[in-house]
Amino acid sequence: MSKPLLRFAPSPNGYLHLGHALSALVTWDAAEKLGGSALLRIEDIDIGRCKPDFAEAILEDLAWLGLDWPEPVLCQSDRFEPYADAANHLRRADLLYPCFCSRAEIAEQATDTDPDGAPLYPGTCRHLSNAERIERLERGDPVQFRLDTETALARTGMLTYSVIGPTILDRPQIRYARPQRWGDVVLQRKDVPTSYHLSVVVDDAAQGITHVTRGKDLEAATDIHVLLQMLLGLPSPYYHFHRLIKGADGEKLAKSRGSPSLRDLRADGWTAEDVRRAVGF
Repeated sequence: MSKPLLRFAPSPNGYLHLGHALSALVTWDAAEKLGGSALLRIEDIDIGRCKPDFAEAILEDLAWLGLDWPEPVLCQSDRFEPYADAANHLRRADLLYPCFCSRAEIAEQATDTDPDGAPLYPGTCRHLSNAERIERLERGDPVQFRLDTETALARTGMLTYSVIGPTILDRPQIRYARPQRWGDVVLQRKDVPTSYHLSVVVDDAAQGITHVTRGKDLEAATDIHVLLQMLLGLPSPYYHFHRLIKGADGEKLAKSRGSPSLRDLRADGWTAEDVRRAVGF
């Protein structure tokens, strides 16, 4: 087996908070216990929300926590070509189709929700004829590309992945993936030729990641990642899902909810040791 390699992969669409600190510390601690190393990856495919200032702040905050990493740091915004190549592989296998639906249309038509609670795409554009697809593409209608999950699963059959827990040194356990509960996920967005699901799978393989540490809120997303790994002929790492840091209201911390950032805490006099103690390190 290759030397264990892990990664911490934040998005620079805001400042890091205590939840990010926990995730980073879990990753570096796991790498040390496994006798491996940890990488930093900047997941900045959302070019509208991700900012260079936030990316720089990530480096500063992690260094303040006492963490270091090999250079250079991989930035996903530099890797649209390999993501497009992976999407084209799926397209040639007739597993990717264009979707012209707006969010409002999906919300109106959906009869169920995905594991994140979002309206589950009902597969509207999967049933368009080739002539309709070509006409709309040539017309320049806004388009994103979705995975035909049902067809993909018919080819792969049952999927499993290995989970390590509750500690990183425990014996791996086999779990069954259930990608069907996500429906036909978007793999190429309207604004960029990729998505979180596609990019993370391509990059984990390209960087040789052997163990993925994630918060429990991302556990369900592993269903799609395992499916993509099989379809693209990529290795599947071990997975470890850690606890979440929650606020006084019982909800997980989030940039979108205005959770105090590490920079805010530092300005209030917190030390790196204070942060470590607060998240259980």
